[in-house]
Amino acid sequence: MASSVTDDQEDKYRSYLHGEGEKNTKWKLGAPPNYDVVNKLFEEGRTKIWPPGSLEEKVQNLVKTWEMEMFNKISSHDYKSVILENYTVTVNGRKPLTIEEKRKLGGGYNSFMQTSLPENLRGYNPDEETADSSHVAFTTAFPRGFALEVIQVYSGPPLIVYKFRHWGYMEGPFKGHAPTGELVEIYGISIFEVDEQMKILKIEFFFDRGELLGGLMKGPKLDSGTEQVALSCPFLRNTG
Repeated sequence: MASSVTDDQEDKYRSYLHGEGEKNTKWKLGAPPNYDVVNKLFEEGRTKIWPPGSLEEKVQNLVKTWEMEMFNKISSHDYKSVILENYTVTVNGRKPLTIEEKRKLGGGYNSFMQTSLPENLRGYNPDEETADSSHVAFTTAFPRGFALEVIQVYSGPPLIVYKFRHWGYMEGPFKGHAPTGELVEIYGISIFEVDEQMKILKIEFFFDRGELLGGLMKGPKLDSGTEQVALSCPFLRNTG
């Protein structure tokens, strides 16, 4: 999760952000995103430091690069971490989604929060969210970002199986719930099928969305006026 627009400084964890290859890239924020804030959170909170050049470091950087492209590049033709032909993403064993199908669901966080729960039991209802509203909801809740680390790699290419940890501090409101300031984290397993150049062909994710939502909905309910004040905060609004 990035925080704002950047200059020409390279990001040490993500490829395809700067340089000649990105001079024509169409960015959601109008320019490459800046990951300084979430990188700081990552470096302060990670549980593993992988040796340079290790498979674990390569996988971790690939995941971060893929996530950056999916959230920040407008055109799929600018994606360089994936092979677009036959590329799909599957979440918790649901139907594999193409890029276009993922966009129809709202993309980003929304496509990861799909659920079969009845609507009256959904603390977060992806059917009512757009790509922008879902992005605002989560980036507002995590103003310092939602960091990711790879904590174990079980197999290498061409079928990479790894365990990940995602975490952040709920320092902003979420869907009418007051911020708690507490650590919110989830663990999961993912499978990346890649080619000889480590370009992604297919992805599967397995995680418990309830672990994430449970941490975000612990705070007391806010009245609508209080929530609007929080959401209008320039710092939170520009977190994206």
